[in-house]
Amino acid sequence: MNIIQIFEWFPDQESCVAHLEAARWKGEPKCPYCGSANTAPSNDARRRHRCYDCKTSFSVTVGTIFHRTHLPLQKWFLAIMLMLNAKKGLSALQLSRDLDVNKNTAWRIAMQIKRAMTQAEHRLLLAGIVEMDETFIGGKPRKGTKGDGPARTATSAPPSSATTPTISSTNAWRPASWMS
Repeated sequence: MNIIQIFEWFPDQESCVAHLEAARWKGEPKCPYCGSANTAPSNDARRRHRCYDCKTSFSVTVGTIFHRTHLPLQKWFLAIMLMLNAKKGLSALQLSRDLDVNKNTAWRIAMQIKRAMTQAEHRLLLAGIVEMDETFIGGKPRKGTKGDGPARTATSAPPSSATTPTISSTNAWRPASWMS
């Protein structure tokens, strides 16, 4: 996903709201306050809905990270894309420059997005097989000071076994099948 795709998929606020409604409600709006499906769209232009059971009005953003924000949803979607595509993270200052907002606003956006990624109900989206590009796990051990302990060795077999490779700085990240 890139910036051009975000602007093609979500050219305005209406398309962003329509996407959220489809993703959250799947065609049948439910009241976020009482859970009732006895709702109807309001007549105002802000795409709000009215619940007939608890007599409240609500929009698709209630209960999400987009609730009570004055920023367009297009900027929120762009911020999510930028944070997900940033290889080494994204600072609030860089996000503020990219979105043309205040640095405090960018910091709040980043914190809301990070909080949403760590919530338990959102982790279900990452269940099963998750594909991650450019991920590096393992690597060379850090340089230590004198007396940090002995060099690490594999513990699956006694060190005297000729078939057990030792884990060193050159092969610590390689799978076992590469070490033969």
